[in-house]
Amino acid sequence: MKLGIVGLPNVGKSTLFNAITNAGAGAANYPFCTIEPNVGVVPVPDARLDKLAEIWDTNKKTPAIVEFVDIAGLVKGASKGEGLGNKFLGNIRECDAIVHVVRCFDGTDIVHVEGSVDPVRDIETIDTELILSDLEVVENRLAKLQKAGKTGDKKAAAAAAWMEELAEHLGAGKNARTFEFDPEDDDQAALVREMGLLTTKPIIYAANMSEDDLMDGMEANPHYQTVCRLAEAEGAKCIPICAKTEEDIADYTPEEKKEFLAEMGIEATGLDNLIKASYSLLGLISFLTDGKKECRAWTIKKGTKAPQAAGKIHSDFERGFIRASVVAFDDLAACDFSMATVKAKGLGRTEGKDYVVQDGDVIEFLFNV
Repeated sequence: MKLGIVGLPNVGKSTLFNAITNAGAGAANYPFCTIEPNVGVVPVPDARLDKLAEIWDTNKKTPAIVEFVDIAGLVKGASKGEGLGNKFLGNIRECDAIVHVVRCFDGTDIVHVEGSVDPVRDIETIDTELILSDLEVVENRLAKLQKAGKTGDKKAAAAAAWMEELAEHLGAGKNARTFEFDPEDDDQAALVREMGLLTTKPIIYAANMSEDDLMDGMEANPHYQTVCRLAEAEGAKCIPICAKTEEDIADYTPEEKKEFLAEMGIEATGLDNLIKASYSLLGLISFLTDGKKECRAWTIKKGTKAPQAAGKIHSDFERGFIRASVVAFDDLAACDFSMATVKAKGLGRTEGKDYVVQDGDVIEFLFNV
């Protein structure tokens, strides 16, 4: 899973990215680090995996990972060459979703690029640049389709009809997420994917607040409430976060982090909540494999069947799939992690190729090639 972080200058984007890369660099048994200067990889928090690793006293614990890309140069006028211009577009197109960091804290020590704090204006500024970029892509493709349509290509003419409507939609300042695509039209879906439209990507707003907000209660921040309403209206997610605090605790040990969260009266860090929200937004789940040699979490799409899930481990597992031995993590926990008890209660299952893997399934695959 790859998430692109965007935001105007001085909204806390770089601070959040620093927290992400520091958190990744401190993870054990996995090369979590900055792959490139603008890419950071962090583990997906999963208490189930932690427990299995503890029970097995495993040699290696491998969590699922999230890759964050710091998208630089996205400023007002970027689609016309301001800032780093269109250089940011390729990076965003490769991402599965966008994390838009929005400034929701007041204060004059960090000067806002627009001179005042207005999250709706900031969101519209970034949205406009992405929409204008999409509009250029759509208009170029539309011109080609219209030309092909005039030669008698009926498929091109049909595509030009809805793409003209999409161009009008984008031209009116609306993002592609709010356009009514036809869910039954496979050709349309393929063409949209091929164009890589930026504003079709799922979005999470990271409402960046001050340390005082964290202490006093983020819900009381009016800027945060404004972003929440905007996110709800467009079917997006909004996660409260204090990037400065995330940066400060990024290199804490798990025990120190737990102690800090308890003191603050919160259950999870903003970064953990952001990762979980990203999973949910993209329709992702995790299944688990366990053992003394390694305990590992594997990321799959909801609705994935057993052979395809097996293929995440190795292509041979999918090609030679025979069956899967499955027990739900919650059932395993209820049996105090005793497989003998699981078997006695009939909670272990043997599943075939049509089984749809569920979140938290602990699986052992049998295959033959």
